Amino acid sequence: MSSYKEAFSKPPFFISYFISEPSIFNSINKIFTKFSPDIVCFRDKKTENLEPLVKSFIQKARKSNIKLALINTHINLAIKYNYDGVHLTSKQFADIKTAKKNKLFVIISCHNEDEVILAKNYGADAATYSPIFDTPNKGKPKGIKELKYIVNKYQDKNFNIIALGGIIDDNHIEQIKQTQAKGFASIRYFGIV
Repeated sequence: MSSYKEAFSKPPFFISYFISEPSIFNSINKIFTKFSPDIVCFRDKKTENLEPLVKSFIQKARKSNIKLALINTHINLAIKYNYDGVHLTSKQFADIKTAKKNKLFVIISCHNEDEVILAKNYGADAATYSPIFDTPNKGKPKGIKELKYIVNKYQDKNFNIIALGGIIDDNHIEQIKQTQAKGFASIRYFGIV
């Protein structure tokens, strides 16, 4: 298991974070090879028996030398299959303590400043802040100006902000880099293979 500090104390200082979804699961190896993301997250809200997919995903991540492999929401599966951490939803703040007790790296989804404050106070390692750009069914985009405000106010050496939402091209990524956010997370950016 990688430690976050080991993984990101060296370049790249701007992290690329791939979040999977069932429709692109068969392309995982191609995505890992083409984009070489720093962090990957297994995310599947539809499949009932997740364990075979969870096991396959972590094996592919390890073979591809991914720095951190996370699973969405499932602390128990992260522990069972030796994932590096979890990406929790904005309804799981109370689970941060459990995840940290189990030595898991924790990213949690945040959609407003109050949630970012909670994430930091509860001891999360990072928060995704979203949506930055227009994203179907995700409400009004926060925009680059608000992202920069959140980064400047809350990001430090122990807590990082990762932009999420509507990031589909290199122009979006360049705008995010200007805010000094730790990186970007996306499904659609990586889904174009």
